[in-house]
Amino acid sequence: MNEFLIFDGAMGTMLQERGLKAGAFPELYNVTHPEIVSAIHEAYVKAGADVVTANTFGANPFKMKGVDVEEVIKRGVALAKASGAKKVALDVSSHGALLEPNGTLSFDEAYENYKKIMIWGAEAGADLVLIETMSDLLEAKCALLAAKENTDLPVYVTMTYMEDGRTFLGTDPVTATITLCALHADAVGINCSLGAKDMLPIVKKVCEYATCPVIVQPNAGLPRVENGKTVYDDTPSSFADAMKEIAKAGVSILGGCCGTSPAFISALKEALKGMRPVARFVKEVTAATSATKTVILDEGVKIIGERLNPTGKKKLKAALIEGDMDYLLREAIDQERAGADILDVNVGLPELDEKKVLTKVVKELQGTIDLPLQLDSSSKEALEAACRVYAGKPIINSVNLKKESVEQIAPIAKKYGAALVGLCLGDTMPKTHEERFAFAEKLVSALTAQGIPKKDVLIDCLVMTIATDETQAEETALAVEKVTKELGVKTVLGVSNISFGMPDRAKINAAFLSRCLHAGLSAPILNPLVSDYAEALAGKLISLDTSSYFTFDKEGAEGIRGMIFCGVVGGVENAVKEALKTRAPLDVINEEFIPALNDIGAKFEKGEVFLPRLIAAAEVVKKGMEVMRREEEDNASPDVILATVKGDIHDIGKNIVKMLLQSYGFKVLDLGKDVPEEEVVAAWQKTHAPLVGLSALMTTTVPSMKRTIEALKAAGSTARVAVGGAVLTKEYAAEVGADYYGKDALETVKIAQEVIRK
Repeated sequence: MNEFLIFDGAMGTMLQERGLKAGAFPELYNVTHPEIVSAIHEAYVKAGADVVTANTFGANPFKMKGVDVEEVIKRGVALAKASGAKKVALDVSSHGALLEPNGTLSFDEAYENYKKIMIWGAEAGADLVLIETMSDLLEAKCALLAAKENTDLPVYVTMTYMEDGRTFLGTDPVTATITLCALHADAVGINCSLGAKDMLPIVKKVCEYATCPVIVQPNAGLPRVENGKTVYDDTPSSFADAMKEIAKAGVSILGGCCGTSPAFISALKEALKGMRPVARFVKEVTAATSATKTVILDEGVKIIGERLNPTGKKKLKAALIEGDMDYLLREAIDQERAGADILDVNVGLPELDEKKVLTKVVKELQGTIDLPLQLDSSSKEALEAACRVYAGKPIINSVNLKKESVEQIAPIAKKYGAALVGLCLGDTMPKTHEERFAFAEKLVSALTAQGIPKKDVLIDCLVMTIATDETQAEETALAVEKVTKELGVKTVLGVSNISFGMPDRAKINAAFLSRCLHAGLSAPILNPLVSDYAEALAGKLISLDTSSYFTFDKEGAEGIRGMIFCGVVGGVENAVKEALKTRAPLDVINEEFIPALNDIGAKFEKGEVFLPRLIAAAEVVKKGMEVMRREEEDNASPDVILATVKGDIHDIGKNIVKMLLQSYGFKVLDLGKDVPEEEVVAAWQKTHAPLVGLSALMTTTVPSMKRTIEALKAAGSTARVAVGGAVLTKEYAAEVGADYYGKDALETVKIAQEVIRK
């Protein structure tokens, strides 16, 4: 971009100043108070905004049940267009509910809602789509696909990062940027949560990897409560100064989010006078991502785990046929622990509906492990379905030089931004390294002609067993060397193919691996649990004793702690029943549930695992607790009362806190969302629970949190109060009168432990 593109600032805080009540839908003002919405748009245009964002942020059929959302969206876009702005953005955000596997909202349900929104916005005349304030990378992908598949509009996507540099669900800026750019977003970036100054380190990361323009819309600093009102620390001047530094980092699309008024946009416009967007040096990398992890193949040898492939594996084959997902999860976890960087996933069996099974396996895996996946199939339908629900940038394995293979598989890789393995195979079988290289050269040419970036092409030089031709090992290695040096693309190999039909396979495989690594192999596909590979990989693999997590008693029931730690649900009910034959329920909780949750919690606090892994562990405990409740009904009063405060309809965070508290054995009374203060007071008066937990996602509902705490105190409550939510800080918690600040679900458990002990 040769010129900066300036977006407007906040809509919600502007509407509050003009009478919007806490908890009311700001988008309804498009219908009930159009003159107010129009005046705000016009003020931003006068301040210098090139793009006005329609008042449609939360206009979603999922959120606004019983409302004519089509009318709300079309009127919102019309009001924005009437402002005289150069461009109008259809504003789209989250459903406010977690997608599967972390929640209950399916990808298809979310897509259908987004599809309607995109069509209505395009019909109303929007010039572009802004998908903003996203924490779930899979949901951002879902919205992006809905926009791309149902409109011709440019699509900008911004994620919301917390102070630790990750989203609520653990996505880091490099992962989000690489994934969204691969999915053909027209601009990517950051909005909300932080002020411009605090956002700069994250902005720099995005600018390093974004292959499209970068958009940044910070808040006016961090919010706090002052005299019962939400205020922000940044001034238009300090905001503009910080945004000038952001522009120097390479950002070309700038605007504001919560707390920024027309005065902020005017100051931003003035600060950028005489400046031009800075040319960025972008890291063009070969990468695969999950929702929480990026593996860059330019950064040394990466191991692709081969064990999720039923070929020659009777137990895995049986598990796939029986639908035993837990067996697959254990295999995946073992490989992750043993040092795999990426997992190859193949479910191709003639007895199975490969499309259905591969999709299910992908969903299950990405709810349990952090590693990116390599989707291994020759089925166009299975690959498309799996790529669609995959929360990241996968690798597809594989395509070959046969015309139908390229024509069917390459478009899938292009659409979903996948890296693509090209197998040196066509109508004939290559024998020499020269023949393999000729295939590779044609593959690179054919795939780039199909729109696959060269950096996303990986070449498999075809490993054939030395049992029938001993020259094949060296021919493959020479091909790897030639492809690496002369074509400049990454290489992968199925290492163990070299020893089919041979004795002492592990040593043959290790020797072959060592030779190929010296030839420049980027990513061997192998079994990371085989110790013979360790020397060849020069310490790449790690030896990890998993016995503390996977133990077996006399009856053969898998250890409860192992199931919880690994998020493996199957079998936990029987294991708990067996345990209750000889132990009291409280002993099982204290000796099995809590130690396992503490183990996974410790990794969460160190940033080694993220929220989806905590949720998976809690789900296993939930199943175990259900057994206990059936065995021994307990009608005792709750330990904790939870509520999302009046005016706030978001309860993702509260629900996660509830799940984790219950996993630790606490009894929870959940009052739901949009709960009036008198209802919280009544619940305490009835139960005298020692702890009350209050949640608020929006700055506009924090005053309601303060009123609830004041009402509890006025009623003589002796309960301690913990507060949490996306907009909360420790200082904020003190200002509203809370006793504790729960920065995340695990911290809230620690608070409960402290309070209940007292």
